[in-house]
Formats: sequence, structure tokens, C-alpha cells
Amino acid sequence: MDWLLNLLDPTWWLTILGAFATVGVLAIIFAETGLLLGFFLPGDSLLVAAGIFSSASVAIGMGIEPISLPVLLIGTPLCAIAGAQLGHFLGARFGRKMFDKPDSKLFKKEHVLRAEEFFEKFGPAKAIVLARFVPIVRTFMNPVAGVLEMNPKRFFVWNVIGGVIWTESLILLGHFLGGQVDPKQIDKYILPGVFLIVLISLIPIFVEAIKARRARKNVPTPTGKHHRVP
Repeated sequence: MDWLLNLLDPTWWLTILGAFATVGVLAIIFAETGLLLGFFLPGDSLLVAAGIFSSASVAIGMGIEPISLPVLLIGTPLCAIAGAQLGHFLGARFGRKMFDKPDSKLFKKEHVLRAEEFFEKFGPAKAIVLARFVPIVRTFMNPVAGVLEMNPKRFFVWNVIGGVIWTESLILLGHFLGGQVDPKQIDKYILPGVFLIVLISLIPIFVEAIKARRARKNVPTPTGKHHRVP
């Protein structure tokens, strides 16, 4: 299980990549958003960690080269957008048959169903943006949008908005943390920082879910009256 824990540890990724950390971050963000098998990669925590290691004092304290903040702010949204576009294209090109495979350790149909429910619950635009902050869902949302025939131009617009908000907010949060804490204690702040931003990002989802539930409870009957839906 140690190898699995390493794959989920953003610090391990950045340390082992060393001088290629920047390229590694960009490649992982692309893979997590564009390839179905990339769903297990640590997108949220990696962005926060990359932002933290863009602080020279932290990076030097951890024994790695500082990651360029400008490159992160430009490169990660581009890779996130490109990855999602690839996912949408594959979904539109191959349809549902790309999901017709038996469950395995790296693929479960429940992930697809979860993304479809997310898409139906929030509608195409909100789903594409909000899914960026939900692990696993953000990987499967893009091909699902293609399978469900979301208009490519509309997908692109909301893909860009979601990709920029997701990457920039997490990187800047990490960079801020990196300038505020003791480099020797940085490991204590990476996961709490990720948890905080994910929690904040889930608030709109909870709000929309509550609104949808209330709307279902006030469905008008044919006589014009409202009745509660169990």
C-alpha cells in the first residue's frame, strides 16, 4: 500500500520529479482532467503543494528547486483546459461505449454514474465549473459531457472558466501559505490547505442541492396546487 500512498502524496511527486517538477505538475494536471485513468492523481493537493513550493524559502528548505509561479499560473490552466477538451472530444467521438468496460481497481462504473448525476443535477454550465473542485467527478465529467452531447462551444467557454478558477485559486492559496509558515513544518499545512479550499468550493454545490430539493417539494399539481414530493 505504500506505493498507493506515495501516488496520493503531492510532496512525494514534487520531490521525486526534482528539476522536472514544473513539467511533472503540468503533465499530471493534464492527465487527471483528460485521461480516465488519471482520476487517482492528486490534482487539488498537487496544485496547493506546487504553489507552496513556488516559495523559494520553502523549496530550498525541502531540498528542491523552486517552482516558477508565473509558469504555474499560465501553464496549469492551459493544461487543465486542454485535458478537459480531450475528455469531451473522446466522449463525443466514442460515446458511451468508452465506458463499457468491467469494473477494475482503476475503473468503476459508479464514477461515471456519479458524474452523470452531477451533470443532470446542476445543469451543463454549473456542472463543468463545480466539478473541477470534486475529485474523480472532474475526471469523468468531461467525457460524460461529450457523451451527453453538450455543445462544444458552450463546453469550451465553461471549461475555460472552471479551469482558470480551479488552478489559479489553489496555486495562489499554496503560494500564500508558503510565505507564511516555517518551511520545516510545511507538511502540516498542505493537506489542511487542500481540505479548506475543497470545503469552500463545495458550498455552492450544497446550496444548489438544497434549492433543487426545495423545488421538488413544491411541484405544482394539474389543479394548480402545490404538493410535497416524498
